[in-house]
Amino acid sequence: MQLREFIKDYFVGFLDYETPKVMVIRNRTLGIIYRSVQFLVMTYFIWYVFIIEKAYQESETHPESSVYTVMTGTAVHGDDVLDTVEYVRPSEGGDVISAILRREVTYDQRHGTCAEYFNVPRANCSTDSDCVQGEVDFKGHGRRTGRCIQYYNHTFKTCEIETWCPVEEYAVVREPPLMEAINFTVLIRNSIHFPKLKARKGNLKDQKDKKYLSNCHYDEEKAPYCPRFRLGYIADKAKETFSELCKTGGVIGVFINWRCNLDLDVSHCKPTYSFRRLDLRKDQDSSGYYYRFAKYYSKNGVNSRTLIKAYGIRLDVIVHGHAGKLSPIPTIISTVTALTSVGICTIFCDWIMLTFIDKNEVYSDRKFDEVINEPTVPIPTELSYINSFGSVHSDLSEGVPL
Repeated sequence: MQLREFIKDYFVGFLDYETPKVMVIRNRTLGIIYRSVQFLVMTYFIWYVFIIEKAYQESETHPESSVYTVMTGTAVHGDDVLDTVEYVRPSEGGDVISAILRREVTYDQRHGTCAEYFNVPRANCSTDSDCVQGEVDFKGHGRRTGRCIQYYNHTFKTCEIETWCPVEEYAVVREPPLMEAINFTVLIRNSIHFPKLKARKGNLKDQKDKKYLSNCHYDEEKAPYCPRFRLGYIADKAKETFSELCKTGGVIGVFINWRCNLDLDVSHCKPTYSFRRLDLRKDQDSSGYYYRFAKYYSKNGVNSRTLIKAYGIRLDVIVHGHAGKLSPIPTIISTVTALTSVGICTIFCDWIMLTFIDKNEVYSDRKFDEVINEPTVPIPTELSYINSFGSVHSDLSEGVPL
């Protein structure tokens, strides 16, 4: 029976109709709280949502981007004069470009047989039986011939391998760092397109002086449209020491950030640049940046090569963009959200009224009424009045302890 009554009351209550009741409560403390909360809510929406976040705009955050880079500079390294062909990779430029700061060179390698490097696992031997013919160690330099030979001009022996000889670790020549590269410059050309908002912009500005780009350097205030940066400047902004980068190399991210308010003229859309080290410096095994390449030639009719292990600074250009333009749909949505949020003030003040001010349950009795099958509700004329919209207002200014 109890279950049946519960189900009956539930379905009957589900069909009840609820309508808000308006009460005028003459309580100065509650009124101050109500207006203060209203002021804070509206200030938040007007200042932060509309002015800071520009919620009235249609936005686009994934622009189409094109990056082209050019590095320039000349350095004297010993008796050699180095230009961009010698130290820039890749030569055609792009969103990734690097400059060689230090080299480890192995000269005159020829394809043949020689002793394996002694630090390779199981490379050390005493007899031929210690070396398995045809075996390839992936941490080594080549294929074993099955012979145990003297390690170059040392007394101990290692397994003989078929590879480019001599091996790099034995014959490498470490050159001094190219400290003059601190004054090399890189020009970063970037153009973006916001297809949805139909806006295009580039980080270069047309100049009457054709030599402007050759002589200028980036300055956020004085030269925002000169995207030419010294490598030393980039290292400083990334909080790195250039001499340390010359030793181990490093990867630095060049972040180009576009924030465009298209309600203004497109000329106000300017990029900002920031720089940050991307590789993990704490992990010594994988930190830094280096790569190997070889220069092949023929010497006395024999194919030879010079192996170069290059340490350098690599620049990864990463572009972010955000553009906004006035649109009626987000404006309506944001306005309705702001007006709806004002209802939080009423809920908050009702909670205060029914929790902290309700000493004799007068407010509770006035706020909640239940009408059962009656077209009208008798209301004391001395405490109520009906406004021009038909809403009932109860004046609780008399006889209510505050």
